[in-house]
Amino acid sequence: MSNSPIKLDLAITGMTCAACVARLDKALSQAPGVLAVDVNLALERATVAIDGQTTNAGELAEVVARTGYEVATEQHDFTVAGMTCTACVSRVEKVLRDEPGVVDAEVQLALDRATVTTLHGSVPVQSLAERVARAGYQLRAIESTADVPTQSALGDQDLAAERRTVLVAAILTMPMVVGMGFQFAGIDDLHLMPAAEVLLATPIQFVMGLRFYRAAFHALKGGSANMDVLVSIGTTAAYFYSWYLLLVLGEAADGELYFEASSVIITLVLLGKYLETRAKRATTQAIARLMELRPHFARRRRDGTVAEVPIEEVASGDVILVRPGERIPVDGEVQLGNSEVDESLLTGEAMPVTKQPGAAVTGGAVNASGYLEICATTVGTDATLSRVVRLVEDAQRGKARAQRLADRVSAVFVPIVIVVAALTFGAWLAFGGGFEAALIAAVCVLVIACPCALGLATPTAVMTGTGAAARAGILVKDIETLERAPKLTTMLFDKTGTLTVGNPQLTAIEAWRGTEEELLRLAASLQQASEHPLAKAVRASAAARQLDLLPVADFRNHVGLGVSGCVDAESVRLGSADFIDDAPKLDGCAQTVVFLADDEGPRGAFTFADPARPEAATAVQRLKALGIRSMVLSGDAAGVVERLAASVGIDDVRAGVLPADKAATVRELAARGERVGMVGDGVNDAPALAAADVGIAIGSGTDIAMETAGITLMRPDPLLVPAAIAVSRTTVRKIKQNLFWAFVYNVVGIPAAALGYLSPTLAGAAMAFSSVCVVANSLLLRNWRPPQVSKPSP
Repeated sequence: MSNSPIKLDLAITGMTCAACVARLDKALSQAPGVLAVDVNLALERATVAIDGQTTNAGELAEVVARTGYEVATEQHDFTVAGMTCTACVSRVEKVLRDEPGVVDAEVQLALDRATVTTLHGSVPVQSLAERVARAGYQLRAIESTADVPTQSALGDQDLAAERRTVLVAAILTMPMVVGMGFQFAGIDDLHLMPAAEVLLATPIQFVMGLRFYRAAFHALKGGSANMDVLVSIGTTAAYFYSWYLLLVLGEAADGELYFEASSVIITLVLLGKYLETRAKRATTQAIARLMELRPHFARRRRDGTVAEVPIEEVASGDVILVRPGERIPVDGEVQLGNSEVDESLLTGEAMPVTKQPGAAVTGGAVNASGYLEICATTVGTDATLSRVVRLVEDAQRGKARAQRLADRVSAVFVPIVIVVAALTFGAWLAFGGGFEAALIAAVCVLVIACPCALGLATPTAVMTGTGAAARAGILVKDIETLERAPKLTTMLFDKTGTLTVGNPQLTAIEAWRGTEEELLRLAASLQQASEHPLAKAVRASAAARQLDLLPVADFRNHVGLGVSGCVDAESVRLGSADFIDDAPKLDGCAQTVVFLADDEGPRGAFTFADPARPEAATAVQRLKALGIRSMVLSGDAAGVVERLAASVGIDDVRAGVLPADKAATVRELAARGERVGMVGDGVNDAPALAAADVGIAIGSGTDIAMETAGITLMRPDPLLVPAAIAVSRTTVRKIKQNLFWAFVYNVVGIPAAALGYLSPTLAGAAMAFSSVCVVANSLLLRNWRPPQVSKPSP
């Protein structure tokens, strides 16, 4: 950071009076490194001068948050080119955070991505790119999700260039390797002449290896060290020591040189980085495949004219025409036509789903058989496909706790390795090993050390695991959720729409005053504005009897109890026995009953049945096999809930639970030491989803439930609940395996190299393939599938 004072403008939200100004002014003035503060209530802004050394924008934002206010920030996404290991990650993060106005920066080696949070409107993107360029890396802004395919195309060009470099290096190295093989076999006559070794090794060292020198120079200039520093020092030492032997010994140096060692090391490292890049690209296939689902054009009918227009021009309410075999371009509702739609890449459901007029369709799904006319309902960034891509990207962007530890180790790893190499060199000399043996042992220490594996251990597993989950219809919101899910001990279920089909049917009407049709007309009229499943069942029954609905006024929804309003100037209430005065108590009733009442008292009762989902019992059994007990929370009567619980094998029941009580139940269990998951699909489940360690929203539910939850299931299949826990456990287990391998590789490899048990060539091979092994282990997660994916519920 600069030593001169830096002035930052913070846009503050939450200030309401002069007392707020005084409180914030005091808090900021007392922060370390703050030189001056000017808080303006009218502008909702604080101008802060800092010394540029003791504090930064992120620390100021934390001070403001602790005071009870909020600093307005904005987030920028970038691709980063030139990173080779976790030391590079640490360097780029430090460079970005040193830019005045940057609140936080997080860089992912496996994604070659950086996410930078800045004070609102304070940091030009170009200044970030220039600062990173001075450190030796390239930063390019990602303007939108649509940029991703372009980046992939550029990646293909880079990959082809890497492949050509590896091929040329291998061709030049091969004669030296063959000659070395003949020498080991005792056939000295076929060993290459020293002049030939020089001709072959020099372009490998300084042309193919130029990338290592360039990256090492930028790292050292920036005050850090990375993998390229180790490779550059090790191979340069071997190369120039060979020149020394050649100049001192002349022809006697034949067979004693190490040109082939430096060449093989560079070639193997280049090969390893190429294979690593290919493997890393494979871990990001989930987002790439999702992006491929998005059609670029739509056939729109407007004012009687049909035209093919870019998808960005489609607006809500437009009529879109979709022929058989085409992808549906937008979220919408079928207006005309019947077809089967393949939604497998979005929901994980293998069977096509029948769509008729009135049915909802999702952009990106394939119209398999019939012609459809669709009214667009959701477009742009709010569309389902865009939200799915955003969720998958968010899950892959964060860093696990274990990864943060690995990053801290990697930040000091290279300097420690250089020290170990120096000590190794000195120890061999001190104990009479000779200069050559000391140098080779030090070179082996430098070459075998690899911080890359540590940096790739977690993100590659997370990307592959969340990608496999997304293909199965399981969307993990963030890495914190992924870490918490394997530890769950209790799973709470909402009843309606989660364990049950969510399509209750009106099975009986009992009229105490008036006729059944009069009661049904009143109930259906009152619930015209309600989206509750029972309301839909009442309206469907009224429609089947062709009853005309009456006007309703003063409609009110009493959450968890019922509804009330004036129907045709008559005051009417509809709800549970707790909501209706003098309603008969029906304890132990195994069906859902609601009562209708007017000013004179109860007029009748409606009985509903909502069957359990066929998959619910199996889902509960699989949770038990995972060591997780189940509980159902419902506002329904105890008899209804207990009957359902018994039919599917639920361990515990909480009936007659209001929405606020669901969240209280979560907190009660958490206070007892339970790790609680909550599965729900409605607005009334949102508080409990937020309170749980892991909230799981059924994808067919409401937007607020999906936004609140840590995991979203793209289809209403209870079997996806244990599947979500299973894939989380598998991914976390893979992270631990990768970190174990990465640490053990260095713990075993470096001492072995220091003790002289490895040749430079073998050390180079081990270093090159260590990170490839970690990534390959992560890629095994691509084969994960939820067991026995269920068929759609009727």
